[in-house]
Amino acid sequence: MPFYVYILASRPMGAIYTGVTNNLGHRMEQHQSRSVRGHTAKYNIHMLVWYEVHDDLEQARLREKRIKGWRRAWKLELIDGFNPVWRDLAFEVLT
Repeated sequence: MPFYVYILASRPMGAIYTGVTNNLGHRMEQHQSRSVRGHTAKYNIHMLVWYEVHDDLEQARLREKRIKGWRRAWKLELIDGFNPVWRDLAFEVLT
């Protein structure tokens, strides 16, 4: 079973959120519909701008924690290297 570490953004260079899930498509539907109350719903953070796949839940959680501890500039570099135009990648995972 794959596990995903992902970063959402409100807009290019906007507010960001890092999370982990075992079903990225379903999780994106939750974020986009704002069915989960909290930070992402409050700040309209729903664009999937970065993700990576892990085979192991512990590895995914460790990566998420590390990224959450990073400076914002490092997170922006990570996104820019993967998705330089900050395109919403949600469509790719929802189809």
